[in-house]
Amino acid sequence: MKVAKLTKREIAKLKPAEKPYVAWCGVLPGFGLSVRPSGVMSFIAQYDFGGRAGSTRRATIGRFGDWTADEARLEAEDILRAAKRGVDHVEAKARRKAELTVAQLCDEYLEHGCEHKKPSTVAMDKGRINRHIKPHKIARMKISDVRDVHVERLLKDIASGKTAVKREGGKGYIATGGKGTATRTVRMLGGIFSYAVKCKYLKQNPRSGVELYPDKKGERFLSPNEIQRLGETLREAETDGLPWQPKDGPNAKHTPKKAATAREVVSPYAVGAIRLLMLTGCRLREILNLRWSQVDLEQGLLDLSDSKTGAKKVLIGAAAIKVLEDLKSKRLEGNPHVIPGEAKGKPRSDLKRPWKRITEHAGLNVDSEGNPKPLRLHDLRHSFASMGVASNLGLSIVGKLLGHASPTTTQRYAHIGESAERRALNEIENKIAAAAGMIDTAKVVDLKRGAA
Repeated sequence: MKVAKLTKREIAKLKPAEKPYVAWCGVLPGFGLSVRPSGVMSFIAQYDFGGRAGSTRRATIGRFGDWTADEARLEAEDILRAAKRGVDHVEAKARRKAELTVAQLCDEYLEHGCEHKKPSTVAMDKGRINRHIKPHKIARMKISDVRDVHVERLLKDIASGKTAVKREGGKGYIATGGKGTATRTVRMLGGIFSYAVKCKYLKQNPRSGVELYPDKKGERFLSPNEIQRLGETLREAETDGLPWQPKDGPNAKHTPKKAATAREVVSPYAVGAIRLLMLTGCRLREILNLRWSQVDLEQGLLDLSDSKTGAKKVLIGAAAIKVLEDLKSKRLEGNPHVIPGEAKGKPRSDLKRPWKRITEHAGLNVDSEGNPKPLRLHDLRHSFASMGVASNLGLSIVGKLLGHASPTTTQRYAHIGESAERRALNEIENKIAAAAGMIDTAKVVDLKRGAA
């Protein structure tokens, strides 16, 4: 599109669209403002260089806000004037950027290359950069000098603990390293180098060809027997209560006189949250941050506006609806969250203590050989997926239930896909709910509401 002249007033009229677009200045040809769906606006200068096909260059000047329209116009005039003299601003910038050190590239990536990531993911990236990459000698290398052998050396040094960071006073570690950390850090660094390639600072990614360690995150998949034990413990936790455990050791100030026989009832909100994690395959924050305004019991849907992979709708079946109906009957006035916390109007922050007590009582914190292996809340999501795959429901259907599939590739088949997803959801949910004793298998029927 074209505007009469790129000014602050004209820019204020521009709105983000579903796809990126450029508003071109009608006064200075080649000067424009790139508008992204996220709302980020950047001034650009576009010119032809070399007079042949594919010779169009687009130079980014800077973001609106950091640059005024007048400042950006002056810069664009310089770039366009230089192009007529045979100076390629984009290539010159790429040469200068190739002289960045790895540490400087990481800083630029955190500032300009993470717009698609959530703040929690950016914080994790920043931690890996500060703890494992910047202290390493690769951080001082110019990015144009980095080869796969240097990346491989970083991988091995993190794995062996050479980048481990001790706490002040030398007691314990902030970061220990190891093969898992090495794999995830180098994979992230590969993404940073991909950013450099995209920006034309580099011609190829030096991480390519580096073989990473298997990224074993310790996933657990609950067996039907384990799901049954978990279900029984959840019922016991919310009714009779679990054997009392001191928060601060056996000599705690408020230890009951008959501690050996005392029992403590677990919050119905904590129990309900765990059941929803079991029955939906959702991530922890998706359930803890869930608001009643996002719950549609009639259609059997959760409308998640801010999940890890963006906005999505989660199908829920009869057993999950029953859990939500029970929670709704206990809804705290003035709190919009399904799983309310202690602070007024806020959601519950975590499930660490009740989850630890429940899994210990159910005997779920050991592996198949009897070795200690704590069951994580996220393993409920893995168990949901494994139950679906084991039922031959297809990876694509299970992936859609978990929010893994790209919506753009399946949108045209949405009216067919939801029916298939609904059948898959019912089959997975029914198996989990029956094993956990949440429902009577003889009374389970497919949820028809909302299905195509």
